[in-house]
This record gives sequence, C-alpha cells and structure tokens, in this order.
Amino acid sequence: MKILRAADYRWMAWKNGGGETAEILAFPPGASMDDFDWRISMADVASDGPFSLFPGIDRTLTFLSGDGVALDIEGQGRVVLAPSSPPLAFPGDVPVTASLTGGPVRDLNVMTRRGRYSHRVLPIEVEGHCELPIGSDIAFLFCRTGEVSVGEARLGALDAVMTRRGLLDLSGTASLCLVLLRNE
Repeated sequence: MKILRAADYRWMAWKNGGGETAEILAFPPGASMDDFDWRISMADVASDGPFSLFPGIDRTLTFLSGDGVALDIEGQGRVVLAPSSPPLAFPGDVPVTASLTGGPVRDLNVMTRRGRYSHRVLPIEVEGHCELPIGSDIAFLFCRTGEVSVGEARLGALDAVMTRRGLLDLSGTASLCLVLLRNE
C-alpha cells in the first residue's frame, strides 16, 4: 500500500496551457503527458475554455468542489457536472469545451490508454467502519472530503492510497472515490 499526500502532488500547466493540474500518480513512472499508460490528477478550472486533447485515451471526471461546470462533448452533447453528479466518462480524443456555471471548480481526472489499461471510478461514502474488497489489479482510493483510516494510515481531504487486490479496512467519515485500474 502506498500513501499519497496532497501536499506532495506535483502541480503543472495543462497540456494546452489553459489551466493547472496536480499530478497525483502516473504510470509508468516518469511518463510524459504523451506516453502514460494511466494518469490520475486533480484539475483547477478557473475559466471557460477547451479541454486538452489526448489521442487514444479514455477519461473520467469526478466533480470535487465549486458550483458546477457545463461540458460540451462532441458526440455526447452538453453535460452539467455539479457537486452531486456521478463520475463522467468520455473519450479524451474528442473536443470538449467547459463553461463554468459559477466560480472556479476542481475535479479528479482519471485517464487510461486504450488497449493497455481500463478504469472505473466509483463514489463511496464511509460513515463508521467498513471493509472494502478490492478485486482489481490496481486500486486507488481518493479522499474527497472528511477523514478516513485505511488500516493504520490516516487520510485527510485530497490524500490518497494506492493498493492491489485484497480487503481494505476503512473507518471514519468521508466521501471517497475508488478508482479501479485493470491491465488489458
């Protein structure tokens, strides 16, 4: 199990230069924006504009904070993400334009290269104690809000843990995202 602290995330400019992202984890280690197999990051969206294009990539956005954002996705139409929205999956190689519905927003962004990896993002609410079975090659548990203990490790808001198959012992009060990555 690997603990990832929000204070250690690497902030960088978006691929298209239109905003800023915190890279939480990418594979293989040292991969660039053009050759990763999978990548998990947080993006701060402060203004309207186009998303970066990622050929051959599947993406899922999970809303973390702010009022909301409308996404115009070629081939899918307009989708509005707000605090209660489920994760939104779409191809990274189609044009997407974002329009803020209020002020700035923050999202969790999961990307996998088609033919190498696939992913699912599941929202989880923890209130008290529970056991979470992990049946995926790689699992990434991201703490959206609150605090949660994962075994002996304590995660605060925006911290994460990466693990593999097994049973996670969780306790606390938190809103989480479980990212399941599978090698194709």
